[in-house]
Formats: sequence, C-alpha cells, structure tokens
Amino acid sequence: MRRIFLLLLVLTIAAAAAWKLGYASQPPAIALGGLTAIVGVLAATTYLPRGGRRAMGLIYVVALFAVLIGGLSWFQFLFKPQLIKGVIASMPQPTQTVSITTAKSESWTPRVTAIGTLRAVSGGDIAPQVGGVITALNFDRGQDVQKGAVLAQLDDSVEQADLKSNVATLKNADVTLDRQKGLITGGNTPRSTLDQAQAARDTASAAVDRSKAIIAQKVIVAPYSGRIGLRKADIGQYVTPGASIANLQKLDPIYVDFSIPEQQIAAMKIGAEISFTADAFPGKVFKGAIRAIDARIDAATRNVLVRGEAPNPDRVLLPGMFANVEISAGAAQDVVTIPRTGVSFSLYGDTIFVAKPEAPAGGAQAAPAADGGMATLDRRVVRVGDSREDRVAILDGLAVGEEVVTQGQLKLAAGMKARVDNSSALPPPPTPRPKE
Repeated sequence: MRRIFLLLLVLTIAAAAAWKLGYASQPPAIALGGLTAIVGVLAATTYLPRGGRRAMGLIYVVALFAVLIGGLSWFQFLFKPQLIKGVIASMPQPTQTVSITTAKSESWTPRVTAIGTLRAVSGGDIAPQVGGVITALNFDRGQDVQKGAVLAQLDDSVEQADLKSNVATLKNADVTLDRQKGLITGGNTPRSTLDQAQAARDTASAAVDRSKAIIAQKVIVAPYSGRIGLRKADIGQYVTPGASIANLQKLDPIYVDFSIPEQQIAAMKIGAEISFTADAFPGKVFKGAIRAIDARIDAATRNVLVRGEAPNPDRVLLPGMFANVEISAGAAQDVVTIPRTGVSFSLYGDTIFVAKPEAPAGGAQAAPAADGGMATLDRRVVRVGDSREDRVAILDGLAVGEEVVTQGQLKLAAGMKARVDNSSALPPPPTPRPKE
C-alpha cells in the first residue's frame, strides 16, 4: 500500500508539473491528486492499532456510501436536468407557417359608439276617459290611422237621453227667464225672482254642456297619426276608465335614445350626424341626427342620455328595438390599421407579431416578406384604437408598411423564424360590419 502511495504521489507531482508547463490538462492532475489522497489515507491506516483499523474501516464504509448517494443525487437532480435542458436548447426550432399582411394608413373619422333603444316620437295606449260598453271598433290590427279618426264608440244611449232631458229643461229655463225679464220691466215681480230664474237657466245650460262632454268622451279618436297595434278589447265588452283598447305609435320619424359616459359629452353636438344598425336588418345602416341632450348626468352611472332622430318612411323600425349607435366626433384622422385577426387581445396587453424578412447575403437591404420566404418574428405590445368592419386601428407600436402576422399567432414566440404562406389566410367575414 505504501509503495502504491509513493508511486501515485510521484505520478501526481509529474501531472501537476506537466499541467503547469502546458503539456497536460487540469482534470487528469486533479484525478491523480484525489486518488493519491485516498491511497495515502488507506496507507496511513496500516500504522494504526488493530482496534483503530477496525474503526477506520467502518468510517471508510460509511463515507463510501455517502459518496455514492451524493453522486447519484447530483447526477439525478443537477447534472441530468442540465443535460436535458442543453439538449433541448440545442435542438433547432421547427419552422412555422404564417400568413402576413401589410399595415396601411387609412383616414377614419373619430366616432363614439353606444347602445341605444328606439322610441316612438309619440306613442301610448288608447283608453277611454269614462267606462262603458263598446259598440263599435273602427280599426284593424296594424292599421295606419290619421289624427282625429274615430277608433271606437262606447254605448251613450243613457247620456243621449240625459241630453234630451237637459235640453228640455234648458228651454223651459229660457222661457221662464224671458218672462221674468218682462215682469221686472213693469215692476210686477221682485228682483230676487229674476235672479233665481237666471240661476236656473245657467244650471240647465251647464247640464246640457256636461251631457255633451260625456257623449264626446264616449267617442274615442286618434290623438295623432300613427300605426295602431293589436286590439285589447272587443265589441260588447265593458271597459273601465283608463283600460287600454289598443296601442298607437307614431313611427315616422323615430327616436333613438342612448347613453354615453360623461367624458364624451363634449363631443356631442345638437345636429351631429349619427348612424345605427338594428339586428332585425343586418348590413343596413340608418342615418339620423342628435336632437336633444339630457340636462343632467345620472349620478349612479355617470352617463348622460342623448336622443337622436331618424327618418323612418317605410316604418320598418319599431319602438323598443335594439340599436348599435355610432356618432361622428370630429374631423377625419390618418391612422395605422391592420386586420382584427392580427391582434392578440389579453388582460395583460394587446400584442402583435411583426414579420421582418431575412436580409440577403452581401449586406443588401431586405425586401418585404413574400410567399415562401422566411421571416423573423418580433413580438410587440401595441395600443389599440377604434374598430371598423374587419380592421382595427393601432395607435402606438406599429408603423405603416410593416408586415404583421394575421394567422397562426398561438404557436409563435419572439425571435422565431417562420415561413410566409398567404394562400392559407382566413377569408374575409361573410357579413362585415357596416362601413362609415
């Protein structure tokens, strides 16, 4: 053992000298030094008493197991993960195929969007002021009626009889008043009798007027021109005062009411042009103008109610319809636009991938990416503005003429190389949003 130690010591000194002189690498010298130290410890153990050699043998066994366990742990938890990570990092990235488009400049008029509800200029329930039995209904469902047209008639036979009785009473009161006037001229009757006759005549006249008013209330006429809805009562039915017989709506023109945040109230001007669409008529745009702005802001929502007016000559728009409203809010501005599919929207920021074509050999300027060409992808965070049809405005982070990926963003990463293939681009939407 001692001879082996001396031999290893000489070899270690020789390896260290060779490493210092540059004739050998460092690892062999370190390995020989470690082996020499182990053999030296074992050789020194031979000089110990018998009991000491047994104790040191036990220590050597424990140390050997500790070294084995430590080595296996180092290999499993440190060396192996780093090895796998290096192998994966050294593997070439797969080439993805993307579709691209060029960012271009467009002139857009700033617009404010809102959700609105259509409302009739005049509309409400047709109801009698007095109760009675319906004797006639002079309208049909969905009929257009003119102002003053008789819609319904209630039974007024009792009122007609009362009117005749009151007219007879009035005639008698007129005769009595004339007689008393003749007598008062000759001084044959006191003044109080004439006053009583005058009061009786006025009472009879008021009774006649009251009967005529009640009879007039039995005739239900259209208060304005419009379209009448479904019947809610039939002939022979008794209706109470205020009970609805039908609904009457004036449809041309028609109001559109919508709310906007208080921050945008400065952009609202009386007479400003508005446009809106209704779900019942996809692809059709209706034009109108702002007619009124509410005098207060709702303290709960901090919104202000705005009312627009639009012509409705065909009467296709009905009160209660849902409307997507756009309001012109200034002069046209030049903005950078790309397709909506080019933007990845998220809570942490909206991003795009810009395709930069690879520069050709020789230092020449790179040409725009074309079908079949390779491009390097740059991921950018952008600030998105308004949307029109299938395009969206980019307010910051993109310049006109840059190439933007419009398909395949989910499988991309910053710095990745991709192959351009515009033949697989998504087709335009079948029903794009209405143009300005």
